[in-house]
Amino acid sequence: MQQRSASSKMRIRMRFVLFLFIFSGFMILISRLFLLQVVQGEMYQERASNQQTRSTILAAKRGEIYDRNMNNLVRSATVWNVCISPAEMTSDPQELDKIAAGLSEILDIDKSVVIEGAADKSKYYLRIKRRIELETYQKVLDFITSNDRDTPDIKGVFFELDTKRYYKYDSLASTVIGFTNFDNQGAYGIESYYNKILSGTAGVIVSAKNALGSDMNFKYSQANEAKDGNSIVLTIDEAIQHVVERNLEVAIVEHDIKERCTGIVMNVKTGEILAMSTKPDFDPNEPDVLKNPLAIAELEQFELEFSPETQEYRDKLQQLRYDQWRNKAISDTYEPGSVFKIVTAATGIDNSVVTLNDNFYCSGGIKVSSHTYGCWRLSGHGSQDFTKAMQNSCNPAFITIGQRIGAPLFQNYLEGFGFGETSGIDLPGEAKGILQDYELLSKPGMVELSSTSFGQTFKITALQMITAASASVNGGYLMKPFVVKQTLDVDGNVLSTTQPTVRRQVISEQTSKTVRELVASVVNGGSGRSSAVPGYTIGGKTGTSEKMDVADKVYVLSFVGFAPMDDPQYAILITLDEPDSRLQDMYGSTIAAPVVGAIFQEILPYLGLEPQFTTEELSQRDAEVPELIGLKPHDAQSMLTERGLRMRIEGNGPSIIRQIPQAWQSMPKGGTVIVFTDDETMENEIAIPELVGLPAREANAELLNKGLNVELRGVTEDGASTVVGEQWPLPGTVAQTGDVVVITLVERPAEPVIPVDAGPEYDEPYDTEPTDMAAG
Repeated sequence: MQQRSASSKMRIRMRFVLFLFIFSGFMILISRLFLLQVVQGEMYQERASNQQTRSTILAAKRGEIYDRNMNNLVRSATVWNVCISPAEMTSDPQELDKIAAGLSEILDIDKSVVIEGAADKSKYYLRIKRRIELETYQKVLDFITSNDRDTPDIKGVFFELDTKRYYKYDSLASTVIGFTNFDNQGAYGIESYYNKILSGTAGVIVSAKNALGSDMNFKYSQANEAKDGNSIVLTIDEAIQHVVERNLEVAIVEHDIKERCTGIVMNVKTGEILAMSTKPDFDPNEPDVLKNPLAIAELEQFELEFSPETQEYRDKLQQLRYDQWRNKAISDTYEPGSVFKIVTAATGIDNSVVTLNDNFYCSGGIKVSSHTYGCWRLSGHGSQDFTKAMQNSCNPAFITIGQRIGAPLFQNYLEGFGFGETSGIDLPGEAKGILQDYELLSKPGMVELSSTSFGQTFKITALQMITAASASVNGGYLMKPFVVKQTLDVDGNVLSTTQPTVRRQVISEQTSKTVRELVASVVNGGSGRSSAVPGYTIGGKTGTSEKMDVADKVYVLSFVGFAPMDDPQYAILITLDEPDSRLQDMYGSTIAAPVVGAIFQEILPYLGLEPQFTTEELSQRDAEVPELIGLKPHDAQSMLTERGLRMRIEGNGPSIIRQIPQAWQSMPKGGTVIVFTDDETMENEIAIPELVGLPAREANAELLNKGLNVELRGVTEDGASTVVGEQWPLPGTVAQTGDVVVITLVERPAEPVIPVDAGPEYDEPYDTEPTDMAAG
């Protein structure tokens, strides 16, 4: 009985052990399955997917960028990335070395990139070279493809499609347009601000692989197509942008500008930016390459202390790159100087604290509390009315006006004109500026208020200044500036159009009319004479501001101009930061104003604004061309303006080496003297176009755009009713830049009257729509 009981216990014990063993095994299995399927499930799914499929990214084509006239400025083109599949490449060291050597030579990469990359046989994808163009692509294709039946193709080397950004005009408007980074994403400027619109959505092809790792038949692939980006149309006019940049480049050479210069052309009624430039700038096709000669020299000097391998050198290089990418016109602040007197005048007139009949006495300075402010004319201007004070840019007069306005009103109008806040322009990096604290502005003694009244001791951007100045002459409306006019889908359909936005009305229409009279007088008989353009009414204001936060005595010279003054449409602001301090007569009136005048001379005819001459001017149509060889271009422009002539600059040299017509020849007033500043632009043959039958305006614009001068004969009072009847030289004649084409204008033939009941004798007219010229 005891033996049977012991045997029974043994069986129970064995069953229990067996149960524990089975249970433990089951739990281990469950734990393992939990680990594989839950904890590490995603990892193994990814491994399985990688072994069974291959994913190929399809790059989206980035949208294009056009100027306002649909001239292409930026486009994306197809390029190829070169990739390897290490798992599919040969394991033979000698064969691999040959492949690496061949790819290294074609792609300009180190052999180790291929050899080391091919060593990891668990990988099926490794990019070894990005964005090769067609010529290089063909070389790689020829290298990996065998034309010999006995020699197999090289396995494991393949391509993937990509896109590359191309900037047609290199540095043109580069600080506005910006550039894309290595991942084809917008890094600066328009490219950055509108990145989501331009970039599109990448696609992908997922293809199945067989046991050998090769792609299977196409039916085992699945593709999600890329969606290309939308395009944008700028308000920038490529032709006007070229004119502004050429004149800025000449000014830099003429006056040895140290801290770059800016130029903005704005439509005062809409806020559209027709041109915006900072010079020197950069080429967005190679944005990392320094272009500013001063920056290059600075880096070379830095290299004497720190080698290119050091972090200090790399940091310095990157800082210089940031400097050249920065849009100085919206990101850098400066003290505007006397250009700001437009705002002071507008504020004073709008609040009836000053009228055109008020008189001011200038002895050469004015004492405010314990501080004496000097006038630029040390001997003083004597007694002068308000118009003369504006013409003379008299500091004591404007200090008096500022004190009459008082701190509370001045503060309100500063904010009303947009200072101390961003303008809302559709560009990244806009600065707000730095205004005087109200507590300082309202301090007893009025020192800060006095200095503010003539544009010192506070900082603004060039964009803020031209926007406020435009409000002063356009009827008093502060406009929101913008640089993108439209967005287009991939088929060119308009998705959105930017409408002009009035931020607020700052001054009354009547005040604005009075300000127009004042700024027109500055050009007609004041400090802005050198910005005058024969045949056009120009207004403007000069500025010469000392940089108070710099140890050396250096200046920012500026000029803002408006045209035409009977109905202002366009404003130009030029700022020249730190011209050579050794220059004599270093004022905005002598250095910046001629640059604005030179730009107006070229763009106003292009914009369809015809010159209007008085009867007296028409009776004295010819002027003698002076000797210009050896002069600085913008000095020559001032000389020609006095004679009723215009000037066009060809080249970027510091002085004139040739002129057409030559000195002492006669030419019609309003004609254009072409000056050359370097050898490269001197020879330029032009075929004279067919002009007979064209309206006078079109013929004039056609010749001016080709660099030819025009002599009009048979002019009638109503220019709109005339067409070209004859021309000389004849069409097709080869001419040189600056040659004169004589066109004789005749009355436009009357349109034939078609009888209403003509019936079938007459064909139906074409169904035509009027052409929208607003974009031009």
